[in-house]
Amino acid sequence: MTLSVAFHTLDITTRDGAADAYLAQPDDGRAYPGVLLLPDAFGLRPWIREMVETIAAQGYIVLAPNIFYRAGRAPVLPVPDFSEPDARANFFTALEPLRQQLTPELALRDLGAYLNRLADLEHVVPGGLGVVGYCMGGRLALRAAGEYGPKVAAAASFHGGGLAVDEAPDSPHHAAGSVEAELLIAHADADRSMPAEQIEVLDKALDAADVRYTSVVYPGAAHGYTMRDLPSYDDGAYRRHLSDLSALLGRNLPTEAA
Repeated sequence: MTLSVAFHTLDITTRDGAADAYLAQPDDGRAYPGVLLLPDAFGLRPWIREMVETIAAQGYIVLAPNIFYRAGRAPVLPVPDFSEPDARANFFTALEPLRQQLTPELALRDLGAYLNRLADLEHVVPGGLGVVGYCMGGRLALRAAGEYGPKVAAAASFHGGGLAVDEAPDSPHHAAGSVEAELLIAHADADRSMPAEQIEVLDKALDAADVRYTSVVYPGAAHGYTMRDLPSYDDGAYRRHLSDLSALLGRNLPTEAA
């Protein structure tokens, strides 16, 4: 059953300022589980709003923050016109200072603020939260699961990159032993940011830590397969991701009756 939802914007107070955010929730006034949605590098925009509303319509209260809020309110950088030859390269050149500004320590601190704000919302059911992230947001979702233990009941990463880089101290696989959530990691089979060798390292780390997880490669999908406003969008993979995410959240998040 798909529920009617209400959409809002709000600010999340952090130690470094206010992060603007999207919020969607069923409009029937009932309590529902909370889900933190961490967007890709292109940030908050109309397509992320649609995704937030789509997940909320399944019976969740979904909060999506502007993770680059230190540089301004969304859109910090507009999604480029990909028909222009240098558009993608120019975008990521402009993005790099923002990514450098968001240090691993600041990212973890922000994640704590986002989770606390979500948990404190009036109609969010008490208990563990869901976290879902895309691209760099997928990496952050796994880091949240490794850092915040019982606060995170389920975490999903879709086309996340750099999830198992041994030389990176903040690589999510290093924190596998602290994960209490069930994880879903859905890779693309044509993704240079997460090659097969890294997938194997990540799976071995999760196995060694006895983490409950599903690691799956979506065939024929490219990095960014969930993002309809990007050239890499794959409708079949997008729909599969919604189904897989729904199953993960349904298994793990508290209900109103609990």
